[in-house]
Amino acid sequence: MTEQLIDLRALLVEREDFEGGMVSKLREGLAQGGTQVRNLRENLDILAKRLAAAAPPQQKKLHLKLGIAHFFLGHMAAAAEHLRQSEGPLAAFYLGQAHVNRHEYPEALAAFEKAEKSGYSGQQVQLQRAGVLRLQGQVGEAKAILAKLKDAAAHNAEYYYQDGGAAEAEGDVARAARGYERAVELEPRHAPALFRLGFLNDLQGNDHEAITYYERCLKYPPIGKGVLYNLGVLYEDNDLYDKAADCYRRLAKADPTDERAKLFVKDAEASLSMYYSPEDEQVSLQFRQVMEVPITDFELSVRSRNCLKRMNIRTLGDLTRVTEPQLLASKNFGETSLDEIKVIMTQKGLRIGQSLEQGQQYESMRYRPQQNLSPEEQAVLNKPVSDLNLSVRARKCMNRLNLTTLGDLCQRTADELLEAKNFGMTSLTEVREKLAQYNLKLRGD
Repeated sequence: MTEQLIDLRALLVEREDFEGGMVSKLREGLAQGGTQVRNLRENLDILAKRLAAAAPPQQKKLHLKLGIAHFFLGHMAAAAEHLRQSEGPLAAFYLGQAHVNRHEYPEALAAFEKAEKSGYSGQQVQLQRAGVLRLQGQVGEAKAILAKLKDAAAHNAEYYYQDGGAAEAEGDVARAARGYERAVELEPRHAPALFRLGFLNDLQGNDHEAITYYERCLKYPPIGKGVLYNLGVLYEDNDLYDKAADCYRRLAKADPTDERAKLFVKDAEASLSMYYSPEDEQVSLQFRQVMEVPITDFELSVRSRNCLKRMNIRTLGDLTRVTEPQLLASKNFGETSLDEIKVIMTQKGLRIGQSLEQGQQYESMRYRPQQNLSPEEQAVLNKPVSDLNLSVRARKCMNRLNLTTLGDLCQRTADELLEAKNFGMTSLTEVREKLAQYNLKLRGD
C-alpha cells in the first residue's frame, strides 16, 4: 500500500499560523522523499509572493514560514534573514539553529536565550546551548550543562547526541559512538547523530557502515555539505562514480559559488571513463612493501652486514639505488659479498641498481631527516599529517600512501600524489595550501 504524502501546501500555505507541532509534521513530510522537496520549493515561491503583498501584521507570520522552509532546504542565510523579521519562541529557536549551521556562535547563543525567555522548551534550549559551547571549545561548560540535565533528559535524543559530542571532543570515541547510537535509537531521524556515526565509521575505514549512515542523513533535511562531500568521497572509493558525481552536483546546485564542488564533479565524471585495476594497485602495494624489507631480516655474513651498514644501506629498496661497482668499491666488500647479496635480491624478484636502470629512484615511504636542520625545523617536519586538517578525500590518500608526518609528505612529488586513486587537482591544491602554512612544499615544487 502506497503511503499517502503529507500535504505541505495545507501545512504551510492554507493555514494562517505555523506552530511548533507543525515542524515535526514538515520533517515527517520531507522524510517521505519523492517529490516532497520540490513541493516545498513550490510552496516557498507562493509564500514569497504573498509576503510581497501582505500587510505588516501578516508579514511576521509569513517570515516565520519562509524562515522554516528555507532552513529545511538548507538555505541558512535566507532562513536567518526571514526568522530575524519574525517573532516568538519558534522563530528565535530556529534562528539559533541557522546561526549554528553558519558557525555564528555568539549570535546563536543570543537567539537561544531569546527563545527560552519567550517560552521555548528550556531543556531543548539548554541542550543547544551546550552544543554551541562545545563547538566554541568550551567543553567543560558544555559538560556542566549536560550534568544538570542528565536525569530530566534520560529519554531525550538530543541529550545523548550532545553528550556524545562532548565525549568525541575529549577523544573518547567509544563513548561518543554509544551516545550517538542511543540518540538514533530514541529518534531514528536524528540527522546530526547519524552524520557523526557515519563520520566515525569513515575514519575507521568501515566504508559500508559509513555509507549507510550518510545515506540515511539524506532522508532528513536539512542536508549539510559535510554529508554530501563525505558520501561522495566514499562512493568514489568504492567505484560508485555516478553516485559520487550526483552528490557533488547537488552541492554545486545548492551553492553555485562552491568552486570545490564543481571541481569534484569534474573529477568524478572523469573517473566514469577511467580504467582502474585493483589488482594492479595490490601488486604495487606488495612491491613497495618488499622494497621496505630491512637487510637485518636476512642471514648475511658479518663482512657483508658491516659493509652495508657503513654505506647506510638498510633496506632492499636501498640496494636498488646503488650499482655493483659502488658496492665493490666499499672497503672489504668483495665478489663473495656481492654474490651473497645477489642471491637475496633474486629471491625477492629484485636486482641491484634496478631503480637506477629504470630511471626512477625509489623513494622511501618514510621520511628521512635532512641534514643541517634546526630543531625547530625538524619539529615541524615531525608533525603528524593530521595537523593539516585535510578534507576526507585528501586524508584518505595520505592513509593510502602511508604518509604519517609532514616530512613524509614533503618527500613526495605532485605527480606521485596524483597517481593515487581519487586524488585530483583539487586535493593537490589543498595539500599545497596547507603545507604553505608551515612554509613547506612538495618535492619538486
